[in-house]
Amino acid sequence: MSTRGDRRTFRNEDLVLKVSDNIDPAKWDESKYEGFLDELCGYREYQKDAIRTTLRYLLGGKYLDVRSLATENFEQNTELQERYGSWTAMERQLQLPDQLSCSLDQATGTGKSYVLYGIAAILLAEGAVDRVLVLCPSNTIEYGLLKKFREELAGKSDLRDALPPGARIATPRIINASESIVDGSICVENYHAILKNVKSSIRDSLRGKGARVAVLNDEAHHVANETGANSKKWKEFLRDPEYGFQFVVGVSGTCYVGDDYFTDVVHRYSLREAIEQNFVKKVEYVDELPAAAENPEEKWQLIYNRHKDWKKRLKSRGIRPVTIIVTKAIVDAERVAEELQGFLQEWERIEAEQAEAKVLCVTSAAKHEANVAKLRTVDSSASKVEWIVSVSMLNEGWDVKNVFQIVPHEERAFNSKLLIAQVLGRGLRRPDGWKGEEPSSDGLQSRCVVRPDQTSGERGT
Repeated sequence: MSTRGDRRTFRNEDLVLKVSDNIDPAKWDESKYEGFLDELCGYREYQKDAIRTTLRYLLGGKYLDVRSLATENFEQNTELQERYGSWTAMERQLQLPDQLSCSLDQATGTGKSYVLYGIAAILLAEGAVDRVLVLCPSNTIEYGLLKKFREELAGKSDLRDALPPGARIATPRIINASESIVDGSICVENYHAILKNVKSSIRDSLRGKGARVAVLNDEAHHVANETGANSKKWKEFLRDPEYGFQFVVGVSGTCYVGDDYFTDVVHRYSLREAIEQNFVKKVEYVDELPAAAENPEEKWQLIYNRHKDWKKRLKSRGIRPVTIIVTKAIVDAERVAEELQGFLQEWERIEAEQAEAKVLCVTSAAKHEANVAKLRTVDSSASKVEWIVSVSMLNEGWDVKNVFQIVPHEERAFNSKLLIAQVLGRGLRRPDGWKGEEPSSDGLQSRCVVRPDQTSGERGT
């Protein structure tokens, strides 16, 4: 084990809170939902384990809140004792200590949406809650969750039929906050809809009813890190006694507050496991360009050559590879996109309009809003996009399965391992219809090889 300064480095697996499986079946019998989990998750056992663990914690009657779960684990786990030094120090880092709250650490690309839906559907079917609110940090994520819940899950007759006889809610109604949140519904919304100055149904529909509402937070690190006034209000909303929420579950592939691992993780499925079990692409983050790449044109030429090599290798599969260039700020993304378009014109001897069609600049700026929408179709055969230029802050909520190269444009684009893990997540998903040898996604920057275990959060706190 390595150390960082005077602090020991701990494996994240050793900090996960263990939920007791010694549960009275009269209070919670998970076996009756095994058929549903098989139908929902298929052979992805890690998804089933995450759902089972969460429901055992929420419904088993053994824990009053996350404080009681954490206390039990602290008393039994010497790693936790050494990590925090005292129970008081650990308790201080619990995000929502007075609620049955927890986090699930699930690697990007491994199906967090299925876990969210499974938890929501079983809570409704069991009658443990009347409504479920799923909050996420962006419109892009909201769109993806709504689409998947409506088109692939809630309306699937095989899933409905796999629920046990007598299920209180067999077919949840999937809505967003433009409608009133009624009993039997799963409401998926961007967290901005909870703000007091935003017109939505959430506050009026849920006020005073939190004891019968489950709140599920996608990309839960946004709640914990509280960057910006609105994000702080997300956490304030979860704790607001006006609503009285009791069940609060967060899901994220990057369970960190800064560089410290979450204190309330009850299930973990790491990037290393996902790669070894072939659920995502193999990611190699290479931290050095050859010494020859000292000026911009040489660097672009090397990146372009790798991109061209991928095009050659993937041509027979009918796949058009995409390279992502990551910059540290919006102004840099715009400059780099223009610079890249110029190089493509020269190297490929094409017109400016053709070069522009190949490069998509994606940022949170209002003028790039249309480009963000185009991300949904980048993988389609009709798209011309081969290069995406983005900023490091825009690191989740969009999936381009044809990504085969990720290039931090400058060293400061990735200023933390947390950020590396988030950005690399954009290249983990397999292309549609892929068969045969496992695809891989290459990341390129400057100095040493960083293995999947280092980019996936398997590091010290």
